[in-house]
Parts: sequence; structure tokens; C-alpha cells
Amino acid sequence: RGAHAVATETAALAANARHAEPALVDGRVGVVVAPRGRLLFVLTVVVREDRIAAFDVIADPDRLRRLRLAVL
Repeated sequence: RGAHAVATETAALAANARHAEPALVDGRVGVVVAPRGRLLFVLTVVVREDRIAAFDVIADPDRLRRLRLAVL
């Protein structure tokens, strides 16, 4: 929680940024990370008052299989 925590988590994910693509995740804007075509994780974003209020990183294979994804 909080801006510092978000910045820290974001920095940890930076290594995979070159594999990130915007996508629709269950009908909402998010990000998929799929190096060499292999889905590694999905990032969903909650925006409130024009600011990112929260994000969720989904990496569990069972949860990933249940998502409806469409690359934008």
C-alpha cells in the first residue's frame, strides 16, 4: 500500500518490462507479460481520480488460464 510500495514493486517488475504489452484483461485495461510467447504474468490496474490506486499481479497458472485476454 502507498506510493513507495507501488514504486518498489514496479522496480522489481522492470526486468520484464520489455515483454509487456497492453491488453484487455477480463474486459478491463491491463498488461500482459509473455516473453517468447509464454504468458508469465498479468498486471491489472485500478484507476481512481486519474491516478493508479492499485494493481494486482497475477502469476498463478490456474488464475491465468481463467482470464479472458485480448492484446490491444
